[in-house]
Amino acid sequence: MKSTLKNRLRSLSSVPRLGALAVALATAGTANAGVTVSGPGESYLTLGLWMRTSFTSADDGAPNGTSRSKDFAVDSIRIITSGKITKQIGGMVNFERQSDESMRLLDVVAQFELMDGLNLWFGRMLPPTDRANLAGPYFANVWEYPMVSQYPNAFTGRDDGALLWGNVLGGKLLYALGAYQGKNRGAGLSNDSDKLLYAGRLAYSFWDPELGYYGTNTYYGGKEILTIGAAVQTQKNGVGIAGASGDYTAWNIDALMETKFSNGGVLTLEGAYYDYDTDGVADTGPAVAAACGLVNVNNCGGATEGEAYLLTAAYLIPGKFGIGQFQPYYRYQEFDPQGGSKADQWDLGVTYVMAGHNARITAVYSDMDPGGAAQSIDKFIVGVQLMY
Repeated sequence: MKSTLKNRLRSLSSVPRLGALAVALATAGTANAGVTVSGPGESYLTLGLWMRTSFTSADDGAPNGTSRSKDFAVDSIRIITSGKITKQIGGMVNFERQSDESMRLLDVVAQFELMDGLNLWFGRMLPPTDRANLAGPYFANVWEYPMVSQYPNAFTGRDDGALLWGNVLGGKLLYALGAYQGKNRGAGLSNDSDKLLYAGRLAYSFWDPELGYYGTNTYYGGKEILTIGAAVQTQKNGVGIAGASGDYTAWNIDALMETKFSNGGVLTLEGAYYDYDTDGVADTGPAVAAACGLVNVNNCGGATEGEAYLLTAAYLIPGKFGIGQFQPYYRYQEFDPQGGSKADQWDLGVTYVMAGHNARITAVYSDMDPGGAAQSIDKFIVGVQLMY
């Protein structure tokens, strides 16, 4: 039995294989994550347990509508499994329970390394999108997932489909191209003819390469990073209802820079721009909600035409305080819909980093202005994350 991912990372470093989950963990500043059981030949199975729990106090959030809320919650529990049958064939099956919901299927992916730099994935997975979605909440700098990242999904950013991806040019370039179930499938919905959603991403690392498919928002000084990425999704008849449909297109550009200073401090800067196009067709409202309810689909409605962006800055303070380091951060995000009022949010917080993403505590104050006549919402969150 093995308790670290270091050896697996070495064996996968030139071309990430189906241990991409292990690569994401190891390159994100963690040394130990999960337990690996070796099988016959080169086969293995890895089990990981992840959790996020929080305390939130929001203005006017209590049941009476006027007092501040004071709520403890289990935000997420994940059971993570991955492994391989042969050197080039494997997969992963992951589950998640959010808040008070039942445990649900998160990922189920058959993974094949067809050749160096060419991987085929088939099943339920994260499609190629922005860095925020490919990192997810567990590998983010800020506790809450950004509101401006609004790519369609069936559950937690996932969709069913097929993906071709790889790291080429010495690992500097990530390419990914996939086809997925997409939005609004079913009688009475815009996509009653079963058009697929197509997604693609390119990301180039000018400094250290970022190996693997998944992303992270910080390496806590483990790498020197300057990476620019771009993603696009498109689906014919992806918005609206039958007889009043439109095509869906979304794209974004994102960038991450991280550098470690001579004193041990780490500066992280991140930015992203988004453009969402619904062909001028409304994808929300009573008609769409009624049609979605009739066919009981899990990726329906919700698309809003508009532009958005986010900016994040974080600094890992050098030197340990107890068993960890402090990383203060600031994030600003804004969504400007084609019709309606602009929404914006800023977050100011600090994370106590004890074992990279594997063990951290975050305290953050957020203020969100939904726009229009809606009242601004301010809240304070203390979040705890553990990953094994």
